[in-house]
Amino acid sequence: MSDTFVTIARYQYSSEAQIVKGRLESDGIEVFLRDNITIDTDPLVSNAIGGVKLKVLAKDASKARSILSSIKKYSINDAGEAIVCPYCGSHHVEMYSTINSFKSLFFFLIGFLSGTLPFSTRYQYKCEDCKTEFPIK
Repeated sequence: MSDTFVTIARYQYSSEAQIVKGRLESDGIEVFLRDNITIDTDPLVSNAIGGVKLKVLAKDASKARSILSSIKKYSINDAGEAIVCPYCGSHHVEMYSTINSFKSLFFFLIGFLSGTLPFSTRYQYKCEDCKTEFPIK
């Protein structure tokens, strides 16, 4: 059992997985990344194959999960302070992009049809506790 690897996290891009891999390896945990080269070659297949899998030895899985939970990232402002939800006061706020206006949809369709990037999208915050979405100030 101790020689088998188990998946403890998945990441859309290998750069995110490499950062966490470095953190776990600094604590003496052996880490293996799966599908990172495939996604580096063609990032558009990341969702199709389930992202980059972060694997650790089964004996180190609980220690690795506790390290991952201790470094959970949430959004911060330009001054480095945690963003606070204006409705519930929680600090569990993450940023996401959305296409919610005609302009964003129009540029998305033009970019999709012509194969050009970037798309015109809007970024908003979402509170994990109360599920409220609010715009960037």
